Amino acid sequence: MTIQFGYNKKQVLDGLRSHFFGRAEIRALFIVINLFAILSAVLFYFKKIQAVSFLVFSLLWFLLWVTVRRILPLSIYKKSSTFRDDFIMSFEESGVVLQTHKGSQKWSWKDFSEFKETMYFFLLYFDGRSFFMVPKDAFKDITEIQQARELLREKIGVRK
Repeated sequence: MTIQFGYNKKQVLDGLRSHFFGRAEIRALFIVINLFAILSAVLFYFKKIQAVSFLVFSLLWFLLWVTVRRILPLSIYKKSSTFRDDFIMSFEESGVVLQTHKGSQKWSWKDFSEFKETMYFFLLYFDGRSFFMVPKDAFKDITEIQQARELLREKIGVRK
């Protein structure tokens, strides 16, 4: 199966957010900060802490949310020239071949550690931090998306 694609900025930002929120350390950080924010709201309600403490925890939560939701994905999008290229990708029995006007790269299936599916992308992970985004809208129809999904599950395995 061969597909051709470029990237849509809005979809890429959404895919990057999915990657960040999928990271265990980001989820844990959000849980801890949410617990502190809730605890500070409860303590503020019972007048055990001053309004400044409640404000600090609320501000910390908001800054983390803005950073992970907006600033981090946008900075990665702007830095990477990958999102401005056009690609041809072939899914073969032995692996994946990626071609651009600059050249080509072949990866065997064992080079990928896992994959994750988001609303707009298949994220093919090499390790926990490096991955390649394959847009679902590059496939002709839902049947091709399902075939790709099954191939990726068979050859790579789903991210937990």
